[in-house]
Formats: sequence, C-alpha cells, structure tokens
Amino acid sequence: MNDVLSVRTLNRTLLERQFLTGRTRLPVPEVVERLVALQGQEPNWPYLGLWARVAGFRREELAELLADGRVVRSASLRSTQHLSGSADFGRWRPLLQPVLDRTSRARYFAPATDGLDLDELAATGRELLAGRTLSRQTLATELAARYPGRDGKLLAGAVQLRVPVLQGPDSAAWGGWGTRVNTSLVLAEQRPGELSAGAAVLRYLAAFGPAGVKDFQAWSGLTRTRPVFEELRPRLRAYRDGRGTELFDLPDAVPADPELPVPVRFLPAYDNLLLGHADRTRVLADPDRPRVMPGSARVLPTFLLDGFVAGTWAVRGPELLVSPFRPLPDAAAGEVVAEAGRLAAFLGPDQRVSFEPVG
Repeated sequence: MNDVLSVRTLNRTLLERQFLTGRTRLPVPEVVERLVALQGQEPNWPYLGLWARVAGFRREELAELLADGRVVRSASLRSTQHLSGSADFGRWRPLLQPVLDRTSRARYFAPATDGLDLDELAATGRELLAGRTLSRQTLATELAARYPGRDGKLLAGAVQLRVPVLQGPDSAAWGGWGTRVNTSLVLAEQRPGELSAGAAVLRYLAAFGPAGVKDFQAWSGLTRTRPVFEELRPRLRAYRDGRGTELFDLPDAVPADPELPVPVRFLPAYDNLLLGHADRTRVLADPDRPRVMPGSARVLPTFLLDGFVAGTWAVRGPELLVSPFRPLPDAAAGEVVAEAGRLAAFLGPDQRVSFEPVG
C-alpha cells in the first residue's frame, strides 16, 4: 500500500520545489532551469514569477539574459509561449513538437491552412527565415504572397508552431500587460541532445512532484505517457493522494512538513504553480477555480495565504487592486498588505495598493 499524502503535504512540497516557501538566492538562469520554463504569454508575467521566487530579483537580470540569448521565448509547453534556457529549449522542443503540430491543425488556423500541406508550409517558413531576422508582420506578408488569398497572420502562426522559431528579446521586454502584436523572429539553431520522455518526466517531478500521469500530461501537453511512467517505476517512489490517485516522485525526494509555515506570495497570471497539475486542489480549492480561471484560457494573477490561493489582483493604472475571496483574518491581513506593498514597489514608484471589498 502506497503512503497517502494529504493536500497540505502536497501543497508544502510543491511550494518548496517552486521556491515559494522562501525566496532563493540561486542565480536566475539556474532557477529558470529548475522550473523548466516560465509561462510567458504576456511580457511582464515572467518577471513577476521570478520576483516571487528570487531574493533581490531585478528586472534587468532577466532582460540581460534575454538580450544575450541565454533565455529565449518561443512556443513550448502546451503550445503556449514560455521563457526557457536556450540549451533547454533545444532539448525540449523536439520532444514537444507533436503537441505543437497538433495545435497547428486546430480549427483556429483552418481558414488559412485548409487544403495546404503543412509540412510544405513549414518548409516555406524555414526558407523565408533562413539567415534572416524578420518581424512577425513581414513573415506574414511574405507568406501571404506565397499563398495568395490566405491570411498571412494565421499562416505565420502555424509556421511558428511547426518550426522552432525564437521571438526576439523585444517580445519579452518589461513594460506591457498585453501580448505584443509585432516582434522579431529568428530560426532557432539546430542543436543535438533531444530530451527523452523519461528524462522529461524526471525534470518535471523535480519541480512539481509528487505528481501523477495526468498531471504531467496536463503540464506538458503530451499524451499517452503512462508507459513512460511504468518504465520509470522501479526508479521512482509511489504515493497516493486522498482521492486514491497514484502519484510518483524522485527516489531521494522527501515530502515537506505539512505544517511548514509559508509566507504570503503574490503570483503572476499563468504562473507555474497553477498550471503544473491536472488536479489543482493542492493550491486552489475547487469552488475558487472559476474565479481564477474564468474562461477563454485565462488564468488571473493570484495571491497565496497559508500556501493556498486566497484571492486575485490586478493593475488598474496606478492602482494595484487586491481582491480577496473572503475576509482576511486579522493576523494575516497585515502580511497581505505588506507583501502587496513590496509588489507595488517592484511594479513602479507610483503604484499604490487598494483592496476590493469582499462581497
């Protein structure tokens, strides 16, 4: 019989591995590698994810890594934009390519790609990008010229899924809360050393374990990975959660103390913590899930109290608006106010904190 891990044990273990029980002093590149990748749908969010995890983090640290190519932005896990170490990107991208290919066949692209040979489209995209840095708009224009009557923007989007294309540092520069319409694109260098599915599972468990097969699949976008876990089983520790789901972990990893005190943390939209598992109850109660994930693939910025999501936050001009889901206990309210003040200072000198009445 496998040991049963409580929700609080899973919560504390995940927070430890995500550097959220205490800010780490590890170098930023090492933190990014340990987390595998940072969700980067919009420019500012990865900076805030690192601010929540790294002691003394400065925005310039990530900007410099992007500028010199040690951290890159591209379509990756779940076919969404992520920031990852450049070497890691080269290892992970071939493994994830079937997920990206599947997304390129989605209905969204059909008005432009219906009837096209998508491998041929990818080859055309490679040809246009070879030895060049193009803006997304220029790539779209040149693809539309090659395929008259078709939407070049959709064609360019499909190419970026089927071909390893890096977006320039401008796509991830601090200063915007929305996606950037236009940015520079360049082909990623071909590098040997593709990651195996088994190695990917081990990397995932190091950052998100203990976790089950469906958790890994939800995080990565890969499917039919149970045989990979079964092959690894002799090298893993097995547990169960309170619902009876089998969970796996690295053999030398130790679950955290469920009573470990944890600080208030403010997290960005789409944070790793909320997207790392199919079962998110280890950080987000089911009744609160619609308030954090209201639809249209959105995941709102949140704050944690005692390790669990207790509300959301948003930037409204100069105002940092904090929206608790329920009244804050007196002892905790001061901690939330203090951490919100630190976040406001990171956002800018004119940012002020306000609280939305609980309602």
